[in-house]
Amino acid sequence: MRLKHFSISFGEQILKALADESRIRILNLILRNKEMCTSDLEQVLDFTQTKTSRHLTYLRNASLVTARKVDQWVFYSVKDEAADFASQIFNYLERDTILQKDQETYQILYSNRELAINKLQSRRWVAP
Repeated sequence: MRLKHFSISFGEQILKALADESRIRILNLILRNKEMCTSDLEQVLDFTQTKTSRHLTYLRNASLVTARKVDQWVFYSVKDEAADFASQIFNYLERDTILQKDQETYQILYSNRELAINKLQSRRWVAP
């Protein structure tokens, strides 16, 4: 869904949300990876849980991200209404070295998680 009505007050909300480097980094990771949980963002960005949650709350209040809870995990994704606008902004930032490094770090952590899952699954079926 595309943003149909862009008012000054909504624009102000979004631009204030993007006025902080930490929130830009968080939003970029969520946008690129479709959905991320708080603990993944903490690890990739080397933020505390408090700092991460504070910035995610700010992004939620700005109507940029939405949350989905599964057991004790909270997964964040970019709202459909804001995805087009956010994509356009991050197209201008695609060569930023900090944002590229964040994505590389996430890819490494993700691939290591896949390896760990495979090891755990293979151990389950092997008799001790």
